[in-house]
Amino acid sequence: MFQSADLPQNISKEDFEARLPALREELLDAQHKLQENKDFAVVIVMAGLDGAGKGAAISRLYEWMDTRYLFCNAYPEKRSEEEKLRPRMWRYWRDLPARGEVSVVLGSWYQKPLGNYVYGKTDDDGLERQLSAINRFERMLTHENVLLLKFWFTLPTDEQKKRLDGLKGFKSHRHYFQEWTNLDNHRKAQLAGEKAAIHTSTGYAPWVVIPSQDPEYRDLAMGETIADAITRKLEDGKSIPNSAPAVVSGISKTSAVDAIDLSATLSKDDYKQQLEHWQDRVAQLMDKKRFQKRSLVCVFQGNDAAGKGGAIRRLTRSMDPRTYKVYPIAAPSEEENLHPYLWRFWRRIPKKGHAAIFDRSWYERILVERIEGFCSESDWLRAYNEINFFESDLTNEGVILCKFWLAISEEEQLRRFKAREETAYKNYKITEEDWRNRLKWQEYSIAAGDMVDRTSTRNAPWTLVASEDKRYARIKVLKTVCQTLEKALDKGK
Repeated sequence: MFQSADLPQNISKEDFEARLPALREELLDAQHKLQENKDFAVVIVMAGLDGAGKGAAISRLYEWMDTRYLFCNAYPEKRSEEEKLRPRMWRYWRDLPARGEVSVVLGSWYQKPLGNYVYGKTDDDGLERQLSAINRFERMLTHENVLLLKFWFTLPTDEQKKRLDGLKGFKSHRHYFQEWTNLDNHRKAQLAGEKAAIHTSTGYAPWVVIPSQDPEYRDLAMGETIADAITRKLEDGKSIPNSAPAVVSGISKTSAVDAIDLSATLSKDDYKQQLEHWQDRVAQLMDKKRFQKRSLVCVFQGNDAAGKGGAIRRLTRSMDPRTYKVYPIAAPSEEENLHPYLWRFWRRIPKKGHAAIFDRSWYERILVERIEGFCSESDWLRAYNEINFFESDLTNEGVILCKFWLAISEEEQLRRFKAREETAYKNYKITEEDWRNRLKWQEYSIAAGDMVDRTSTRNAPWTLVASEDKRYARIKVLKTVCQTLEKALDKGK
């Protein structure tokens, strides 16, 4: 592959200067329309061989485009201390552009998989698995209104040697060099690039190979590709087919949520005794040295008034306030709406040794947004797979994940709603929206059942909690968190 990229690809200075004004006009026009409409974001991945001029090409873009809406995120091979404390993909999610903006990425999510392959740390099968995960990530970005452009800059061996020899005295130029793409690794780096092209050049995120012997040819080819892609996307943004995990069928089925036994209770004496025991156990487990290499994420979903807040307060009571944060999730802000759906949750993933508790979560897309029509059917259908991959990314990186669905009956919910209205210090807990949601009880029940069927996985199972008796529910939550922590930390011995 890429044979033609090693052939001399040149453009005369006259031809370059003749084509440049039209290119700059097209780039700026497309960029300003994008900023005005905010229909999508643009992510430009720069990859390829050291010395091929990726940095110089980025400088050209800054010269040709409006820098107010153009950002460059460069990632060295070694992650910062802050980045090491979180899952590997966190650094990329943190920096995703808002709709209307253009982001250039140097040292992308391809860096680690391809580098490990070049160094012999990953075999062919391992690389293909990682590239499949990248495909899922890029497909999700595309669904979330991101135009993804990927450029592989290539050079013949002799030209790369000449350029790198010329940079030996300039240490600053080497800060973002990827050693796996240097002259010593030329052949294997090209092979890795070919494998990436085979497995990840898709209709929604194609690779474009840029011959880089002639800098002006290189920059013109890149610029024209970017201008054309943004212009076409502005004119006819097309979606790609959705997929969702299988769901149990039936004319009138009983879901796992419907089948929760709500009769479970716990006496006051047992509750007091167990509460102290399990709260102490949470504190002990989070104080263990092994937990400093892990992190904890707890997700609370359930019927309105099912006791999520009370369960969270009992869980956090014995935690060190410096090591956890509770996130009450409401409707997304204007800024959050301009980013891919999972962006706001990735930014809240805790660092190692810490915990994040979500009072409602990323599951709102397949619950509230589905039922209330706040997103399209296409959006919530694909969310199941996106959530499964998201949670897989977390658990594969050492995050300990607990997910709770707290359930009560319609009758108990009505009783609690009325109690909230009649008790002054509980008034803030009841809203008109809560009453409206009660009218769609059956729809929410179906959606919750689909959610459990499609997102309860081996590494991120749902714990279904009978919450008719608040004491029972709180102990169930505490006990489950402790058991999950114990199991995960024992594996780390």
